[in-house]
Amino acid sequence: MATNKKAGFTTTDFEVFGKVQGVYFRKHTQKRATELGLKGWVMNTAQGTVFGQLQGQQDAIEDMKLWLQNVGSPKCKIEKAAFRNEGPVSSCAFRTFEIRR
Repeated sequence: MATNKKAGFTTTDFEVFGKVQGVYFRKHTQKRATELGLKGWVMNTAQGTVFGQLQGQQDAIEDMKLWLQNVGSPKCKIEKAAFRNEGPVSSCAFRTFEIRR
């Protein structure tokens, strides 16, 4: 008997360290998140990092986490990516994935 359990959404905050400003990192992050069907936002910080929040299906979040850790934009140099406040949410709080300034 098949169960009709609806998969919930996951959220996580992320911060990427390294040469991630001035290399179109936010634009590429927005493009990749949109391709994966994720919602949320990304912004530069005064500390030279890129910070944001992702919401969406767990498998898409996992794909995005790998992308943030290993790929990024073509000219970036990622030192590390940190993830926190990760957990289930009943629905996405965002309609799109936006770049915040």
